[in-house]
Amino acid sequence: MEKYIKDTKMNLENLIRTNIKNMQAYSSARDEFQDDEEKMIYLDANENPNENGVNRYPDTQQKVVKKILSDIKKVSKNQILLGNGSDEVLDLLFRAYCEPNVDNVITLPPTYGMYGVLANLNAVENKEVLLNDDFEPNVEQILSEVNANTKIIFLCSPNNPTGNSFSDESIVTLLKNFKGLVVLDEAYIDFSSKESWLSEINDYPNLVISQTLSKAYAMAGIRLGILYASVEIISVLNKIKPPYNVNILTQKKAVEKLENTKKLIKQVTDIQNEKEFLFKHLLQIDFIEKIYESDANFILIKVDNANKRYQQLLENGIVVRNRSSQPLCENCLRITIGTSSENLKLINTLKVL
Repeated sequence: MEKYIKDTKMNLENLIRTNIKNMQAYSSARDEFQDDEEKMIYLDANENPNENGVNRYPDTQQKVVKKILSDIKKVSKNQILLGNGSDEVLDLLFRAYCEPNVDNVITLPPTYGMYGVLANLNAVENKEVLLNDDFEPNVEQILSEVNANTKIIFLCSPNNPTGNSFSDESIVTLLKNFKGLVVLDEAYIDFSSKESWLSEINDYPNLVISQTLSKAYAMAGIRLGILYASVEIISVLNKIKPPYNVNILTQKKAVEKLENTKKLIKQVTDIQNEKEFLFKHLLQIDFIEKIYESDANFILIKVDNANKRYQQLLENGIVVRNRSSQPLCENCLRITIGTSSENLKLINTLKVL
């Protein structure tokens, strides 16, 4: 293991794009001086001096938010990167580590669609390796697709849209045998009975974990994505991120909510209870052929005709997601767990379709 970790660190340094290694990071006025302990007169950033709560540029490193997340997640502040939603922090990984028109990444459909979108956006080949029939990674095939230009493997666990968590054995095997970045997307981890991989972040230098405040923390509207990784990886991403990528209103709202998580914890419990209720009653619907187990805040169901059932629900004022276009998800609908009254309406509607 010690030899592997030593070799991985060396390889990770070599993964960085040459122009990123050589570039000089932009230094904003707030990077050059920021002292929260004293009331200073700021005449350095060409801001409007009239105080209104948003007239100043935000903290470029979101120190208060990171301090709270560090305490909650038991991860060092310098191992945290925040961005304008998870999509931005994932995009930064492409920009830092993937050479356009040269490198490739591996994704595992059916999975979160933005990995492929970001690959296309950055002119990076996306090698798709389908999950097996149990929606588990086909580790042997994944590793067979790896070549000298493979920089990142994306794993979404719990997976979207299937809802299942990948086995620990699959993840460990990839971490130990792939000398690039293994990005583990844990957007739905707070709904899972499985533990986050954050406790392993220092044991695997190539492990990168993304999380979000959009799901369990009920803050999708503020767009705050989180990346956890080694100090070395975070330093590279900080070098290229936009200086003011997380606005001051987002930071304030995140602090407000994160300082009082009792309500959020209760909401997660309520959602889990509602998921059990929904699962039980979905079993009674004749045209539902299969209900997949879920570690997330949604349930994937296989129906007789997804297009027909999607349209019927829409006509009754209920919007779900038709995932039939995804591999292995023919005639599948993804249903987010709603409030008690919303779930009851869904069940009652399904019974009369």
